[in-house]
Amino acid sequence: MESEKIQKVLARTGFASRREVERWIVAGRIKVDGKMAKLGDRIDSNNRVALDDKPLFLAWEKLRQRVLVYYKPEGEICSRSDPEHKNTIFDRLPNLKIGRWISVGRLDINTTGLILLSNDGELVNRLTHPSHEIEREYAVRVLGEVSDEQLENLRQGVMLEDGLARFEKIWFSGGEGANRWYHVVLKEGRNREVRRMWESQGLKVSRLQRVRFGNIALRRGQKLGKFQDLSEQELTDLYTSVGLEYHKPTTTNEKGPYKRRNQRGQDATETRRGKQKLKLPGRVKRKKR
Repeated sequence: MESEKIQKVLARTGFASRREVERWIVAGRIKVDGKMAKLGDRIDSNNRVALDDKPLFLAWEKLRQRVLVYYKPEGEICSRSDPEHKNTIFDRLPNLKIGRWISVGRLDINTTGLILLSNDGELVNRLTHPSHEIEREYAVRVLGEVSDEQLENLRQGVMLEDGLARFEKIWFSGGEGANRWYHVVLKEGRNREVRRMWESQGLKVSRLQRVRFGNIALRRGQKLGKFQDLSEQELTDLYTSVGLEYHKPTTTNEKGPYKRRNQRGQDATETRRGKQKLKLPGRVKRKKR
């Protein structure tokens, strides 16, 4: 088996994106066979890898690639733990036997809407890297009148504390009185960027919801705090959009029929509706005389 870079293996197993694993290595959190790892180190299946001195179970074969669409409600954070906030999006997700869920970017505690999560760290890295310029679309409720001059400023770009920011698209979508709804599109995801852009024009965002990330939109009828798996076609399109390949699973999925072995060693098929009755060998009905 050929060796691979540490960050590639950990990303494929779903522990984090490549960039995040590189930060772990620089911080001295990764050890290989008891020694501190360095950027550029390569490993194979014979090496023992630990994160914060805890051993990691690594996947050397391709795992089933999954992406969830989660409808984040207000009041939940996108970190795994925070002493100040109890509710995190990861509490509502299904368990994984190998690896873990990685969020594609984040939403602040007061923002609702679509957030993607995957067990494929390489996909997450591609989707969040600025070079791929993935579109994010938000529905924004703004308090107060918005002038044409302010809208043009947001299109042309405004200077924030961390650099220039601009909306690729912006359009009015309804509302009366004090509150007006707009949809905006941008190709990056800096911290509280949408809110700060409107604030730069002296306007306050009273509600913010992400409705689309790339080619994935929030589902109609999807409830707050619930997740849905992407279909195989959606996965194929998403992977292709960032120059990656989606590998369709060769085995039956969890919801379909599957084979099991009973205590006597025979094959039986189980479905969601129930278990199939088994005909046991060696039991022959005697004919009545």
